[in-house]
Amino acid sequence: MEFENYFPVWNKLTENQKNRIQGSLIAKQVRKGTILHNGDMDCTGLLLVKSGQLRAYILSDEGREITLYRLFDRDMCLFSASCIMNSIQFEITIETEKDTELWIIPAETYKSIMKESAPAANYINELMASRFSDVMWLIEQVMWKSLDKRVAAFLLEESAIEETDTLKITHETIANHLGTHREVITRMLRYFQNDGMVKLSRGAIMILEKGKLEALQNA
Repeated sequence: MEFENYFPVWNKLTENQKNRIQGSLIAKQVRKGTILHNGDMDCTGLLLVKSGQLRAYILSDEGREITLYRLFDRDMCLFSASCIMNSIQFEITIETEKDTELWIIPAETYKSIMKESAPAANYINELMASRFSDVMWLIEQVMWKSLDKRVAAFLLEESAIEETDTLKITHETIANHLGTHREVITRMLRYFQNDGMVKLSRGAIMILEKGKLEALQNA
């Protein structure tokens, strides 16, 4: 499938606007672990995922990471092109979590089209609202939910994404997603293991009792 099948407002653009996007569009195949956008870098552009998985995260002054949201097939990354939004800048890093195919719409191209096209501008507003909802949800989790509930929720989410109960993931990676220290995650997972919810092995976590994790998450 081609770009026009993935871009939601394609059919609402004029032929001239379509040609401008097609003429500037960049297709990329990116390996897992690649940094696509860094808050210190220039405005990258809108990223549209064809296949794969991206992670958007921020860094604290101490260098600790926390995941804001993740992007999958057909998702658009807006904050990699934050320069198209007046007076809004985001120090966000975008990294590939899996080998990924994507398109980049240069920021200046889309910004010029937004000035002419209400559907293109509305699409950006909808994306912005959706991403801010993701961030507000995260803030709510960090402020009001205990870490054991957040770890349980993360394991269940990861199991759903990977479609397996055996997760090939390190304690360090989980800590980076949740904005905490590896040692804290290790202690929490050992508690889960002692309670029969998971089984730990080198570089992997096997979920044994999803029902217990779900109960803990919702407690």
